[in-house]
Amino acid sequence: MQLINTELSDNPEELKAIILSQDEQISTRDEHITILEEQIRVLKKAIFGRKSEKRTVEEPGAQQLHMFNEAEVLVEQEGQKKLLIPEHTRQKPKRKPLPPDLPRVEVIEDIDESEKVCACGATRSLIGEETCEKLDIVPAKIRVIRIIRLKYACKSCEGVETEGPTVKIAPPPPQIIPKGIATPGLVAHIAVSKYADGLPLYRQEKIFSRMGIELNRSTMAGWMVMAAETCNPLMDLLYKELLVGALINVDETPLQVLNEPGRANTTKSYMWVFRGGPPDKPAILFRYSQTRSGEVPREVLAGYRGYCQTDAFSGYDALETADSGIVLVGCFAHVRRNFLKIVDARGKAAKPGSPEVALDYIGRLYKIEKFSRQRGLLPDEIVCLRKEQAVPVLEEFKAWMDKRFSQTPPKGLLGQALNYAITQWPKLIRYVENGHITPDNNAAENAIRPFVIGRKNWLFSGHPNGAHASATLYSLIQTAKACGLEPYQYLRFLFSKIPSARTEEDYRALMAQNLTSEIISRFMSDE
Repeated sequence: MQLINTELSDNPEELKAIILSQDEQISTRDEHITILEEQIRVLKKAIFGRKSEKRTVEEPGAQQLHMFNEAEVLVEQEGQKKLLIPEHTRQKPKRKPLPPDLPRVEVIEDIDESEKVCACGATRSLIGEETCEKLDIVPAKIRVIRIIRLKYACKSCEGVETEGPTVKIAPPPPQIIPKGIATPGLVAHIAVSKYADGLPLYRQEKIFSRMGIELNRSTMAGWMVMAAETCNPLMDLLYKELLVGALINVDETPLQVLNEPGRANTTKSYMWVFRGGPPDKPAILFRYSQTRSGEVPREVLAGYRGYCQTDAFSGYDALETADSGIVLVGCFAHVRRNFLKIVDARGKAAKPGSPEVALDYIGRLYKIEKFSRQRGLLPDEIVCLRKEQAVPVLEEFKAWMDKRFSQTPPKGLLGQALNYAITQWPKLIRYVENGHITPDNNAAENAIRPFVIGRKNWLFSGHPNGAHASATLYSLIQTAKACGLEPYQYLRFLFSKIPSARTEEDYRALMAQNLTSEIISRFMSDE
């Protein structure tokens, strides 16, 4: 930094230039320090803070936004229209009744025989009963299914008069694991434990060992690959189902896969998720790929025409072209996340300011969505509601961001958050056009979350075959859940029936979209 010395120059213009240069250096230094301090607070929050994005009462700005006469907030919010939502009174939560289909075991508690005699000498009469239900659990039981195949032979001619085999034996039933010891129920249990509950195979190996059963993790891994390969025809139908509908949500997350040909074990691969199909019976498709290139979604969505909701990753931009028929929609959850990061970075002592204003705008948009869900509005009614109430809020929000962006250092967290929202704005506001679209891409993020949670436990896939198998089984389980089916029961049903499937109609009958809980329950009770 240049030091000011008035004795060195008698020229006022030169002295003024030196002073301005010094002020600019100080301003740049202070701005740089502020940005570094923000980054430190963000890193501390990421390591030590809570992961929830919900704004609580204790957080600065959640309630304080309207409590303090902060000049900036009052000026920015002056004239804003408030969304009128009918108030409701919260009721004290009640214990939910236990499912009626669970088996009941009655335990009768009676008084002592001596207490059945009244003080007057008469015998007390039974006048009623008081009932309560307790939930019990019986640990998993392992059993052995003995398949006895009867043999027949002719003792009269001993097969001399018969062409072909002289002994007739019942054919073995089709199995999901041919010539293996695993039943459909065992394979379904292992798959759900890993891909729905995030329980790695090495932990399942220890659990089975405590039960007295030696099941090697490599054996179980082989079963998962075989089961997934058997379900490949079903995956082809699921892919076709994905492209039916007006909206597809897409997301991706890193995955480490070992033993990939021509690649180091530390090379990053990706698991993609696509959620589409009819809104009431959605299809969720996972796809393993070695790359995050935009070629992956372009390949999967080839021939699709409709809305595609994603985050701001540049790889998705090539989906929307003049002749592609795909319209990209942005994600307000990512916009909100950027402003919430600023609140966390400033700490609890900071006064409410611009981030809270942005969060308030976004909160008003989500109140409109909550209102439409509570009323059970149809898609066309949702569009009308959004045009009437959400569009004015969006216009105010955009005007506020444009004004703040011109006054904000671009490298700071606020500048980055504003730049993200303004750059994505044309995609962000497209959700108002269709009642099936939500303001965010949470549908895809929720679909991929079980994979992300499971990855924290098993860390990597040991082979590309395992990664492809994981994609298949995640697809089946998450689709079943989205269609209202219990994952274990569905996989047990599927693995029992699919070895006998031959035609496309047979496979279609096994899709989660074409099944109900009642059909599967009847199958389970008949086993």
